[in-house]
Amino acid sequence: MAGFLDRAREQVQQGLNQGKQKLDEVQAQRAGNDLLKQLGAAYYAERRGSGTPDATQQALSALEAHIATHGDGFLRA
Repeated sequence: MAGFLDRAREQVQQGLNQGKQKLDEVQAQRAGNDLLKQLGAAYYAERRGSGTPDATQQALSALEAHIATHGDGFLRA
């Protein structure tokens, strides 16, 4: 009986780890999408004259840092 419980515990732990990994991926994708949206808004504001090049550069730098950490998979979704 103990062997069965050990295998069941391993399967549950593996399922939890996979779920956490998927959650982390989804959160990183959402964060990337938000950063991309912020970059677009900063660029649009700059082109309209109500934004600054510094704001656009900051948004771009934040997006590039996110891509360096999490990859650019969210750009394809």
